[in-house]
This record gives sequence, C-alpha cells and structure tokens, in this order.
Amino acid sequence: MTVENEYRQKSEQTEAKSDSNQDKKEPKGKGTKSPKASGNALLDRFSNRFDKKRVKTIMGIAMVLFSFFTFLSCFSYFFTWTADQDRVLDVSLFSFLFDGNPEPVQNWLGKFGAWMSHLFMYRWFGVSSFAISFIIFLIGFKWMLNILLLPIRRSIAVSALFMVWSSVFLGYFVEHIDYLGGTFGFTINQWSRLTVGSFGTFIAIVALLWVVLVVLFNADIVAWFNRAKGVKDSFFEDDEPVLATVTDIHVVNTIREDQIRAEQEAAEVNFDDEEDEDPSYGDGEDDSFIVIQAGAEKTVEEPFVPVNQVDDIDEDTEEEEGDFKVSIAATDATLSDDEFNSIRQEYGDYDPTLDLSGYMLPPIDLLKEYGNGQVSINKQELEDNKNKIVETLSHYKIDIAKIKATVGPTVTLYEIVPAPGVRISKIKNLEDDIALSLSALGIRIIAPIPGKGTIGIEVPNSSPDMVSMKSLIASEKFQNSDFELPIVMGKTITNETYTFDLTKAPHLLVAGATGQGKSVGLNAILVSILYKKHPSQVKFVLVDPKKVELTLYNRIERHFLAKLPGEEDAIITDTSKVVATLNSLCIEMDNRYELLKVAEVRTIKEYNAKFIARRLNPEKGHHYLPYIVVLIDEFADLIMTAGKEVEHPIARLAQLARAIGIHLIVATQRPSVNVITGMIKANFPARIAFRVLSKIDSRTILDSSGADQLIGRGDMLISLGQDLIRVQCGFADTPEVEAICKFIGEQRAYPEALILPEYVGADGGDGNDVDLDDIDSLFADAARIVVINNQGSASLLQRKLKLGYNRAGRIVDQLEGYGIIGPFQGSKAREVLFSDLESLEEFLRAKGIN
Repeated sequence: MTVENEYRQKSEQTEAKSDSNQDKKEPKGKGTKSPKASGNALLDRFSNRFDKKRVKTIMGIAMVLFSFFTFLSCFSYFFTWTADQDRVLDVSLFSFLFDGNPEPVQNWLGKFGAWMSHLFMYRWFGVSSFAISFIIFLIGFKWMLNILLLPIRRSIAVSALFMVWSSVFLGYFVEHIDYLGGTFGFTINQWSRLTVGSFGTFIAIVALLWVVLVVLFNADIVAWFNRAKGVKDSFFEDDEPVLATVTDIHVVNTIREDQIRAEQEAAEVNFDDEEDEDPSYGDGEDDSFIVIQAGAEKTVEEPFVPVNQVDDIDEDTEEEEGDFKVSIAATDATLSDDEFNSIRQEYGDYDPTLDLSGYMLPPIDLLKEYGNGQVSINKQELEDNKNKIVETLSHYKIDIAKIKATVGPTVTLYEIVPAPGVRISKIKNLEDDIALSLSALGIRIIAPIPGKGTIGIEVPNSSPDMVSMKSLIASEKFQNSDFELPIVMGKTITNETYTFDLTKAPHLLVAGATGQGKSVGLNAILVSILYKKHPSQVKFVLVDPKKVELTLYNRIERHFLAKLPGEEDAIITDTSKVVATLNSLCIEMDNRYELLKVAEVRTIKEYNAKFIARRLNPEKGHHYLPYIVVLIDEFADLIMTAGKEVEHPIARLAQLARAIGIHLIVATQRPSVNVITGMIKANFPARIAFRVLSKIDSRTILDSSGADQLIGRGDMLISLGQDLIRVQCGFADTPEVEAICKFIGEQRAYPEALILPEYVGADGGDGNDVDLDDIDSLFADAARIVVINNQGSASLLQRKLKLGYNRAGRIVDQLEGYGIIGPFQGSKAREVLFSDLESLEEFLRAKGIN
C-alpha cells in the first residue's frame, strides 16, 4: 500500500506540471482578453462616466447637503448642548461614532451632528460659525446648478472677516456662555485682557471693526460723521428758505446803482443787500441779484451770467418773485479718481463673462487626430530630388556651393547657395525645367529667400501628410498666444504652427479655385476663435449665399452670432438682407465711434479696458463692446447680384472699422478684377490664396505669381502685408465642426443673438403708405429728439425712447410723412428738415400735435 500511494502521488504531480506548461505555451486567441486588459477597459469606461462637469455637479450636491446638515446640527446645539457636551468633549470623531454606547444623543442629527456642532460652536467660532455653512452652501450651489447667487470671493472674504470679528466681540461680553464666542473668541479675549487690560481689549475690538469695514467696503468714517452732523444741523435750522447769493451764483450786474435803487422802489421787490463796494458802471460785483417785476415801466437789461461761473453750481437753485422766475440747472455730477477707485475696490473689475459664467470652451477631444503630427521623411526621395536639381542646374552651367533640404508636411524646401558670379534671374527662369526633371507639380522658386541670402526651391512631397486641426489647437504656440482674435491656420514648411492676430490683419481676403480647400480654411478660422474666446467677447456675422457651407453654425446662434432685428435666421443667405446687414454694421460702426469719442479713447481695446476698470458709466450708454467678425462666402455672387450696394459698405467698413473691432473676412472662388476691385484690395492687406488656375488670378490676389503653382488640398500662400508664407491648412471635417457647435449649443446661452442696429432700406423708408391720421403717442417726442440730434434714424429712437424695432420704424415713416426728415438715401443718414426746436414746435402746434 505504501508503494502504491507513492506512485499515485508522483503521477498526480507530473500531471499538474504538464497542465501548467500547456497553459504557458498555449497562445491567446483573438477573441480572448486578458484579465488586465478587461480591467483597464472597465476602468476607462468608469472614468469616462465621471468627467469634470459631472464630478463638479456631484461635489456641489454633496456640499449643499453638508451645509444644510451643519446648519441644522448647529441650530440644534442651542437646545441640546447641555445633554451632549459631556459625551463629545475631547473625543475624536471616529472614537465617538464607534464607542459602542447605546445611549442616544439629543442632537437632532445624531452622533455626527452632535460632534460637528460641538466642533463648530464650542471649539471654533461659536455662533459666528454659521458663516461656514453659508460659504459651503454658496460654493456648492454654484457647482451644482451653475448659478451664481453672490460673488464667491467677496462673499468668502466678508463672511470670514466678520466671523472672526464677531467671535472676538461676543467672547469679550459673554464669558460664561461658551458657544457664543467659541474657544477662539474666549482665547483671544483672555490673552488680550492679560496683555492690554479689559478697556484696551475693548478699544482693540472697535479698531478691528473699523479695519474690517475699511478693507471690505472702503468705509469713510469721517464722511459718515459729517453727513450725520449735517442732518443734525439742518434739523435745528429755521424753516425760512435761503436764497442764492453771489457766493453761489456770481452774477455780474450791469445796471447802474441809481437805476437799481429806482427800480427797487418802483417794483417794491428787492433782496437784502449786504455791501455795495464799487458803484461804477458794469465793473463791480453786487452781492444781490435784482429781479425786475413784469409790471415795471422801465425796461432793464437782463443780467449777464458767465457760463464758466454758472457751471460751478452743484445744486438746482430757483428764485421766484411775481411773474418772473429764475432757474439755474445743476451740472452733471462727476466722480473723482478716489471715488472711482473706491467703486472699483468695492465691486471689482467688470467681468463681461459673468452673464455666462458657466460657459466652457470646447474640449480638444471633439477634434480628430490625423496621423501622429510628425513629418515623415523619405531619405531616398530627398536624395533623388537633390541630385536631379544639381544635375539640371549643371546642364545650364550653374554651379552650386551648398544645398540644404527642409522637410514640411506637404512640401520640401531645398535651399541652394549658388557659386559666385551666377545670376539669380538665370535660376528663376529654369522653374519649368526643374519641374520637368523632377516630374512634380507645383515647383515654386523663391529667388532669393528674404533675410537668408539663399535661393529656395519648393518641391511637393510624393506622400504628403495631413495636418489635423487638433494638433494646431493643442499646440503651445496657439494656447499661449495673447492675441485678441487668435487664428491658427496650419503648419509651415518648417513644420511650425502658423498663427496670427486677426485684429492686426485687420481684414482678410481669401480666394482660391473650387475644391482647393477654401471652405476648410474658413472653418479653421472660425474654429480657432471658438476654441479661444467667450461668447461675450466676439460675435460672428455669417453670410452664405450657397446656403450650405455655414449652416452648421446655426446651433451657436444665441452664443456667438449677430443678426438684424426681426430676422429668424442668423446666417444670411438672401442678397437683399446682405445689403441691409452691411449697412447696419455701418450704423453700428458710427455708434461705436461715438462711444469712443465720448470715452476719449482711440481703439476698442482701450475702451473695453476703461469700461472693465469701471471708468465709464453704463447709464450714459456705455457698454462692453465685443469684437464682430464678418465672414462673407462667395463674394463674387454678391457682386453679380447687388454690385455697388455691397461694395460701398464693405469698402467703408474696411477703411474705418478696424479701430472699433469690426473685422471682415471675404472669400471668393473667382478672383477677377471686377470682383476684387482696387478699392477692396487697397483695404485688405492680408491675403490668403489657395490654388488658382492662372497667373493672372494669382496676381489679382497676391499681386505676384505663385498661387498657380500650389498643389491644392489645403496648400496655400499667406501674405499679411509682408512676405509670402507657404502653409498647409489644418483640416477640420464636417462632423468635427458639428460636434463643436453641438457642444456649445447645449450650454446655457443668451436670450437671443446679438441684435444689430435697425436699418431701413429703400423699401422700408417710403412714407406713402403711412396713415398720418393715426400717429404714435411718442411722435412729438421723437420729432424733438431727431431735431436736437440732427439725425433721423430708427436706431436713435430705439436708444432714446427705449422702443422696439417695429414701433421705431413706424415713427420714422410718420416723421418722413410729415416732412420732418427726408427720404431714405442709401447708406447715408436721413436729412433733418428742421434746423431748430422753435420752428419744429410751431409746426407741431399748427398740426395740432402735442
């Protein structure tokens, strides 16, 4: 039996070893997954469930619940602290929760509530600890619902400082009730009493309150004291009104002293004279202001009031005697630098993004990665091209001293240094011969390369790499740019990310043949801005005559788009609406220049900086000005259908609008001289040229050849008023743009798109169909506003009378029907036919209009 048992054990061991070896050698099938791989996939799915937004919402819910919990537990502490204090005193939370004592605590929220309330009320700040619950609730509510009840930072500062001060204050007056001031207040007061005594502690607490008020509210205690003193003095003053004296008005009396006395006796109206120092005619100043009664026989010249002296009056003053009343209006109060600084310190800088404070920029994951972002180098191809270039040049007796190759995503630049004595023009004329020897399309010779002293030969790669928009957006050069309107277009021959500032362009002309990447370039411009800017900082006006290129951006209408009042679609496809929109932008340009003039600044950047610093008063019409980017696709179609009606406002915007933040991007597939006219070219220094079919088109766009030698598929030349730069445009496919617009469109937005000023065209300005018997109730007020401002437009009435678009348009028609303003004159303002208010009032009385 012993031998059999040993044999059986050995056989079982050998079988186990053979099974384990088979497991090690057996390959895994394609359908099987290792436990590690399945675990990683499960972890990835779990992590995708909890993105940043969801985690923030969950944390907000937890913080709101915790704030309610601490508030109720602390409130319960007032009634249950005597019963629970012995059990929670000097005990850690873990020990208290798991002490095994079956006796329940009296706090409404159990053991955890008893321990937390003891921590807040006894160990920390006493009654003032409710501020902690308030702060936690504010932060949690903001994270949970993305709604800002109060400014977070300021609320935390106010709550924290007053919590500390009130704890010390209550600890000074109440020594036997520990939960009023807490351990913090008791300890501070005990140390202070031993240091400076009881009275010194009281003085320190009052001084600390003063410091807190000054830090938080910039409190001026002296001004409060003077104001209270002034109220007290006015309470004990006589009820007799005090008339304005010379010290208030400084009226120069031009009437002789004897005439004054005679008229005073005749009219029996006088003011108390203090002293008559100089009786000479017209040279002295009398301390009384004489008012002549209407029934007096002698007529006396009206007193002359210097304008510069009347402007110094701070309050309305009014004097009345008989039928003659003198009223001096008060000037607008102005704030000093100290008052401006105090307002800025109290409210902080204006933040235009607070209307959509929860807005999030699109994540980079919405874009696709095409390739690894690295340039693939084919050394054999580089060597063959180099040998062919050298061989071709040697056939024409052109020697080369040095040659170097720079590989880009689609084009390789060969830089050659010719031997001494070789003419550059001789190499330039061999462009077609080099293209023939290399059997390549799109050979372009740069002779010489600016700033390098070499001659460049651009040769397309046999297998070009695609530049993804994701790699451009994620580049450090774009993300760290401090441009106002950053644009990332693609990568240069040296594989560098090419970015520029649209505000420095300031307008962009894009042209290229059909199918060469022009629409992809426009998408790259729009996506660049969407990935960098908040909806409050930039707005788009999109013109798409083809009706299919820009429809994806309809989803971001209430975030980023601007449109005319009363329009349903923000993306403009009708030619007549294009004309109205461009003229409306001209009105917006004029209005913005008026704001800049009042603010005494030159550019939109200076104006917004001044408004953010709260140096401009919103009650006087000032507001934050977003940039407006006007993108016009298929400009040739607009020129064919509208002609000068489109060209004139575009030329006017191109000449004047850069300083007030309106920038144009005009694209066309037919770069002919009757489309891109000399006036447009002169005001569009920045050009982007995709591949065109002839040298004439290239010269029309770039004023030089080269665009006809491009290879297409996003290959382009960019000129920002300097040298030409060859760039491979970044590719953003339609699903990527759709995902970006969907992400933005699902977020909280403004109530509507930005409404441009109303523009009444030739059809809307005709007053023949106006019913002059049924005039608007605000017709007279509107007429006076038009005459005072010498400007007849519906946008003016909208601002001054706070009217809607339709009602303001009807009033404009009625004003034209009554002959107060002239007819519509295209882009020019309507003529006001009344020169002053007196003639207008006489006309209104004659018509029976009040």
